[in-house]
Amino acid sequence: MHLGFALPMAGEWATPDNQVRVARAAEALGYHSLWTFQRLLYALKPKNDYPPLPGQPWPAAFERVLDPIVSLAYVAGATSRVRLGTSVLLMPYYQPIVLAKQLATLDLVSGGRLDVGLGIGWSEDEYDAVGVPFRQRGRRGDEFLRCLQAIWTESEVEFRGEFYQVPRSRVEPKPVQKPRPPITIGGYSPVVVQRAVRLGDGFNGGNVPLDRVAPIVGELRHAAIAIGRDPSTLHVVSRGSFQVHDRPQGPGRRPLWGTIEEIREDIGRYAATGLTELFLEANFQPGGASLDRTLAQMEALAPKT
Repeated sequence: MHLGFALPMAGEWATPDNQVRVARAAEALGYHSLWTFQRLLYALKPKNDYPPLPGQPWPAAFERVLDPIVSLAYVAGATSRVRLGTSVLLMPYYQPIVLAKQLATLDLVSGGRLDVGLGIGWSEDEYDAVGVPFRQRGRRGDEFLRCLQAIWTESEVEFRGEFYQVPRSRVEPKPVQKPRPPITIGGYSPVVVQRAVRLGDGFNGGNVPLDRVAPIVGELRHAAIAIGRDPSTLHVVSRGSFQVHDRPQGPGRRPLWGTIEEIREDIGRYAATGLTELFLEANFQPGGASLDRTLAQMEALAPKT
């Protein structure tokens, strides 16, 4: 299992200087990847619940969130080896041709280091803000993925669907990675596993509970075998929100919340489930993240070589 780290994306610590410092530290310490997430706004009177916790308020970190693509492009120029991931970009907020161009350019400027996590989102308020209907979002997402695939892999593109159109054309440059950057699919509904196997390269989860990882890996494996796909080629990525404590939290604690030693044990437990990548997430720590504290924790939790 690869171990990654989240960029400063939310709250007061999310600044360009802090992004570069975290990115360079992650690369120097041997972390495999850096990850971003997407939030367009903080709804003051949300139309629907925040999943997977119905009835809960949105996290305070959502009040101030930087753009994920711009952030990755910025740190791409300050690093040379660490991979750059989105967990996740929300497809209905873009046209496929626009996102294809942005991400192909990001793959180009980063030297082929991009990992693309995509989802369909859950906020009706954000759908309203971008002028896209909330209903039929699953069908829209499936068609988006097929259109994106065509743009990135076909020398002459022509796509005519229910939601998206691309006239017969050449769209260059193509991504550096062939046939395209890896695509993992995020979401909460059971259909996400099928979408991840049929139209992507695996699953991208937000804080997947430790006891749910192995079942998801199993579901992905069975879905892949059912369509004749090699399950060993699938990626299974999860965000891991963590909090370091001075004293042991003992049995029954939340995974990744404990002493450095306990968190290291939890990382090993995640690896044993079949997860292919876990990235540690500091943006949602209670009270907000601190750069100096996070850098020290990054060093203490860094992959052992």
